[in-house]
Amino acid sequence: MIAPIGVGFALLVLAIIVILLTRRQLREKYALLWLVIGVAILVLALFPGLLGGLAGVLGVEVPSNLFFALAIALLSGVALHLSWELSAAEEEIRRVAEEIAILRVDVEELRTDRGSEIPDAGVGSQPESAEANRRSQAADDVEPS
Repeated sequence: MIAPIGVGFALLVLAIIVILLTRRQLREKYALLWLVIGVAILVLALFPGLLGGLAGVLGVEVPSNLFFALAIALLSGVALHLSWELSAAEEEIRRVAEEIAILRVDVEELRTDRGSEIPDAGVGSQPESAEANRRSQAADDVEPS
């Protein structure tokens, strides 16, 4: 017997994923995982005997126990993946912060070397790289006085 609530839930999950994808609020690499989950829920809702058969093959007495065990394993995998992504993002943020700190030191050195002729640009309008600072200084040195 088909579970209409399960089918409705699966279709709702799939619709939300598609909406988030079209609005670019969900990246494709995450959407693929959630689409697979939504399709799996839809298949299990349309063919509930599959879960019972799989439970019998795996030696699980109650099919719902197998469903919850699979859900826990899947969600643990998602949590592990997101932790890995977060760690990579934190490392990138640290690297960018260090790079900005180095650039700020370069700007301060240029200010002190030029006798404060360079106006204070403030946060957000700093040159993009130390190389840009050096090129700017070289161009100023070439200008006639």
